[in-house]
Amino acid sequence: MRDNISRRAFLTGSAAALGLVALPACANAPKQSLRPTVRPAGGRAATVPAVEALIAKARVGGEVGFAVADATTGTLLEVREPQRGLPPASVVKALTAAYALEHLGAAHRFQTHLVATGPIQNGILSGDLVLAGGGDPTLDTNGLAEMAANLKAAGVRELRGRFLVWGGALPYAREIDAEQPDHVGYNPAISGLSLNFNRVHFEWKRSGQGYAVTMDARSDRHRPDVQVASMAVVARNLPVYTYRQSQRSDEWTVAQSALGNGGSRWLPVRRPEIYAGEVFRTFASAQGIRLPQEEETRNLPAGNVIVRHQSEPLTVILRDMLRYSNNAVAEMVVVAATQARGVRPGGLSASAAEMNRWAGATLGMSSPALVDHSGLGDRSRLEAADMVSALVRVRQQGVLPGLLRDFAMRDQNGRPASNHPVKVRAKTGTLNFVSGLAGYLTRDSGKPLAFAIFVADTGRRAGIPREERERPAGAQDWNRRAKTLQQDLIERWGVIHST
Repeated sequence: MRDNISRRAFLTGSAAALGLVALPACANAPKQSLRPTVRPAGGRAATVPAVEALIAKARVGGEVGFAVADATTGTLLEVREPQRGLPPASVVKALTAAYALEHLGAAHRFQTHLVATGPIQNGILSGDLVLAGGGDPTLDTNGLAEMAANLKAAGVRELRGRFLVWGGALPYAREIDAEQPDHVGYNPAISGLSLNFNRVHFEWKRSGQGYAVTMDARSDRHRPDVQVASMAVVARNLPVYTYRQSQRSDEWTVAQSALGNGGSRWLPVRRPEIYAGEVFRTFASAQGIRLPQEEETRNLPAGNVIVRHQSEPLTVILRDMLRYSNNAVAEMVVVAATQARGVRPGGLSASAAEMNRWAGATLGMSSPALVDHSGLGDRSRLEAADMVSALVRVRQQGVLPGLLRDFAMRDQNGRPASNHPVKVRAKTGTLNFVSGLAGYLTRDSGKPLAFAIFVADTGRRAGIPREERERPAGAQDWNRRAKTLQQDLIERWGVIHST
């Protein structure tokens, strides 16, 4: 049963101690103070449960830090361990979005090109054809199919040179976080040429005494098989997956005992340029254009752009990134933003360090310590007061709050309540034994608030073996209790501070 305090309990609860940190009042805090000061809560606090009672009820162990502030003035209203750095998980993506918007602009579109290095005469391209990635994090199989059709429309019927693939618009990273299991699709390689978030679709079906296995780059319209990733079913119990990278492909094995009758999942791709090139070559063949096997190139050759594919505007990309919490998108847009800032980072951690510097100088954050841009790495640390300071600042710019997802408050039975008086737009963050939530809330037509909640049992998380980090024992129940605590705190703040 969901451990939850109903809205009625908050409205009719008995008087209790506040459980607030004693900090000085500052009723006239400057609207753009770098570090907001705290104002005591006020008389309505006696009608809701105490903070420490809510934390005790949640039984999350570890550490709980939060801060809530007037979203207009930045005045802190209630805090607990506001300057304790905790893993923020995907809450980081709210900062990622703000950073990308400032340096790339809301209307920015990423581009993927087909470049011809020689002339086209009578349908023959006498030179190389280059599939050149421009850092588009949303390029998908449908996009490559359209590019192949446009290549034919451009008059190309035959290639007399090489077919090259280039991903050097962004620095290559084999994975986002080395501490994750090899097979999790949310930890792919990062490159300037990315397809399907650098994931390949693995599907299996029982066939006779064994299994029929496919590896493809499917979309809602196409299903091209690929050879850049292979899967062998092996008679064993553990490990469920093994991985080996050869010169041109990702070689996987899977334990037969884990497969059941059938199923599917997305696996990460480590050779993204070869992956995109193979899929494009398949579509070019369907258009009657035979291409030689793709070859990676480090340097983009000079030539004429004959086909151009554009992404959606950055605001659309970021809205979907925040909604679906896509790690590959977060990493790619921020590295592109760092480069637009005038810095060529050597990798994800170097770009994260640059974003840390920006957050301190621009958002008034005192000690952001991020190791990536997606929150996947659990060595990242953010303080709740820092996050709230940032949220107050970016709200003045007007774009980010509209990109955040509506966060459904729940009724006493744990079901989403569309008529709940507290409305929340926020970014969630979840790792095993780590849960974060940060954004904006209002109660009815009351005062808008900015808040950040970080809950983490870092000791318990550190004890998980790497191979068990996808679904460790006890993590699901812990994260459920942490999310209940977050709703309880928001309920409290809606009654005390937003009405």
